[in-house]
Amino acid sequence: MPKMKAAIFVEPGRIVLDEKPIPEVGPLDALVRVTTTTICGTDVHILKGEYPVAKGLTVGHEPVGVIEKLGSAVSGYQEGQRVIAGAITPSGYSYACLCGCGSQDGPGTKHGFRATGGWKFGNIIDGAQAEYILVPDAMANLAPVPDDLSDEDVLMCPDIMSTGFSGAESAGIKIGDTVAVFALGPIGLCAVAGAKLKGATTIIGVDTVPERLAIAKRLGADLVVDYKAGDPVKQILELTDGRGVDASIEALGTQATFEAALRVLRPGGTLSSLGVYSTDLRIPLDAFSAGLGDNKIVTTLCPGGKERMRRLLSVLESKRTDLTALVTHRFKLDDIEAAYDLFSHQRDGVLKVAITP
Repeated sequence: MPKMKAAIFVEPGRIVLDEKPIPEVGPLDALVRVTTTTICGTDVHILKGEYPVAKGLTVGHEPVGVIEKLGSAVSGYQEGQRVIAGAITPSGYSYACLCGCGSQDGPGTKHGFRATGGWKFGNIIDGAQAEYILVPDAMANLAPVPDDLSDEDVLMCPDIMSTGFSGAESAGIKIGDTVAVFALGPIGLCAVAGAKLKGATTIIGVDTVPERLAIAKRLGADLVVDYKAGDPVKQILELTDGRGVDASIEALGTQATFEAALRVLRPGGTLSSLGVYSTDLRIPLDAFSAGLGDNKIVTTLCPGGKERMRRLLSVLESKRTDLTALVTHRFKLDDIEAAYDLFSHQRDGVLKVAITP
């Protein structure tokens, strides 16, 4: 049986490059030869044993590649075509999909546990950090890549761009709004870009890393707040003359950032939460106005599927935003273990790494 190289979860603390059989293609599947992929913060949680996956699983959920082989029932695509697939791969026909929430289309909806929704790649099926990836329900998930966009141009689409933009969309941002984005990692930076596209006219980015604050300004932040220079809540309230913000986007997943994002809201404002939390959250009575503040708290899992990917590709092709600055380092798949070492320890100003088999 033909083999391929893949980054495989062995045990907590060990993701190694090894060989696996190239997947067999079912009727609704597509085998995609991966040309570029990347490492996500969620992959680091897997590496550290903070998120459980099966031993022997291929990690990664952000594929860019070329169709190698199509299933017998797949139509509308051709072998040799450049494509991306979202990190979330809805079937298109589940109850969740037909309710308009395809991101929640997964085993979780059947068994009552919804935390991971439709996230399958590198979670419950083999993922993208390999020479090949098998895409399920290909006709619902493969999006053709325009010829004038490079792999790195579109590398953020499968997860980071979709997630960050969804934070702005779920916040219900309107033209003229003031928005605060807490934590300017890759997802927070994409949330800044999304807030600008939604029409926010004052975007405040909160972080402490100078390079991230600078990129935030390039992507649309009007003001930046260094939380190490003082209480970010106080700084934001001063910047808004005490009014607060119409929407805040939390992109880290900690009690401190969640609470700060709640405290800066104006009455009736919306907290859009993108962070992945590992402990119970506490909602302070005063920040929550004892439940009487007309505020909204909304959570979002990265939207996937080919229509979502088409829309994101359209944004990039139209030059409405440019996310290539988020790719700060490049590695060959053969060096994936070194890439994990760099990314997991956040050295050398790393934001995202491009992995090329």
